[in-house]
Amino acid sequence: MWDSPGFLDLPARPGKPRSAGVTHVLDRGVPVPYLEAVLTQAGDLVDVLKIGWGTAYVDPAAKDRAMLCRSAGITLCLGGTLLEICYAQDKVDQLVEWANGIGVAAVEVSDGLCAIGRDRKAELIRRLSTDFTVLAETGAKDSTVPVVAADWVDEMESDLAAGARWVVVEGRESGTVGLYHPDGSLRTELIEEIQTRLPVDRVIFEAPRKPQQVWLIDHFGPQVNLGNIPLEDALAVETLRLGLRADTARVHR
Repeated sequence: MWDSPGFLDLPARPGKPRSAGVTHVLDRGVPVPYLEAVLTQAGDLVDVLKIGWGTAYVDPAAKDRAMLCRSAGITLCLGGTLLEICYAQDKVDQLVEWANGIGVAAVEVSDGLCAIGRDRKAELIRRLSTDFTVLAETGAKDSTVPVVAADWVDEMESDLAAGARWVVVEGRESGTVGLYHPDGSLRTELIEEIQTRLPVDRVIFEAPRKPQQVWLIDHFGPQVNLGNIPLEDALAVETLRLGLRADTARVHR
């Protein structure tokens, strides 16, 4: 932890391990020296680092990535698409053995390819939560699949009951599906359903775009959990949380 100047009146931000105000970043497979540099600068601000989709499977430096995250107090998470493919090929046991071997701390359980189903997804969560922290994502990757708010929250409730640490609201890397309309604006009816029925500190909202981050911080406050943040934006998101950027600054004259 670095010595902040400390002279401004800013929203309180708890240190790690955080139960709220979580920043979940997306690593697309950047070179390890780049990751090390980012974590040296902003590691205190990152809680979860997800290796996107199936990148970890083809990354010869995956174990080094895991070691960096562990030393920075960051939970390294495998992308859900990799698990979905393993499930389809009946290779989940092999995934577990490999992930444990390289030091992965968390897995994302998703059904973005619409091939698992809610009941089997819950079974996977129960099974994997004995070895890993589980992040359970709700929502399809296909933008043509209808978003029914009540159904999404039913699934999230089921996932939490099955043992997920957090439920993740799908937005993809693009911020144009799931929680978002194709133009990137939020589906407010889904937000309302989530806020009414779920403990918001157990929900991570994927928000890869700055306007989405701003909307969620304005709506929920600086302790909202934000996910799929581009790795290089960890510092920028923290300034939004703290009101150190014009989009969220509150100046009273």
